[in-house]
Amino acid sequence: MLARLVRRLPPAYRHEWGAVLSTLSGPTPDAEVRLLTARSGSGLAMETTLLITTWRREAPELPGSAIALALESAAAQYEAMRAEHDVQVVVTGPSSPAVPVRLTASVALDVIARARSSLLVVSFAAYGVRAIVEELGRAVDRGVDVDLVLETSTDASRAFGDLEHRVRMWHWPKGRRTGDAALHAKLIAADSEFMLVGSANLTDRALADNIEVGLVLRDRVVVGRVVDHFRSLMRPSRGPLERVRPSE
Repeated sequence: MLARLVRRLPPAYRHEWGAVLSTLSGPTPDAEVRLLTARSGSGLAMETTLLITTWRREAPELPGSAIALALESAAAQYEAMRAEHDVQVVVTGPSSPAVPVRLTASVALDVIARARSSLLVVSFAAYGVRAIVEELGRAVDRGVDVDLVLETSTDASRAFGDLEHRVRMWHWPKGRRTGDAALHAKLIAADSEFMLVGSANLTDRALADNIEVGLVLRDRVVVGRVVDHFRSLMRPSRGPLERVRPSE
């Protein structure tokens, strides 16, 4: 019940509820009214009724200060969980009031800049993106291991020619594919913790002009699974991906 409440209550509301609860001796008849009037027009009548009803049924002997403490503890756990499992929407192209604008190009650079030990970059197409290439170079300079997984039919590796001796490049050989299958995924993952995944290829147009949508995930479990999947595909002689050896 408290978990549901803290998801619904903005921090300012939680503080006001806590202040009211601390003055209550129990789930008295006027307790619900006092909580409702703590922030008029909040639209939380259902949550207020749920709190008082549950309090009256489960622990009527507890004072309001104990309920306030439990509410703050649940809120602290919720905020900690949100910090570890964060999702943000990223868009390219025309903006709208529905989504705060975070352009794909700037987010891609930000994810690369966050990396401290490893980067996994996967793209169907790549062209131009000089800023991305330079940011990857800076990542290599600070000791980050970089793996680029690129589609061969689009000649995507040419965009990263300046890095070919500094990063590991991978492709999916035609002999290991079924029919006309293609490597069509697009993602950038840093340290198995942050990941940008979406519709945008690593091209100047996709990162700045097209209508594209993506998500930035901060979730070690989810991002870790994606990275582990690609690492498994890279297993020497066993996985479908093959490392591209740099030219002499």
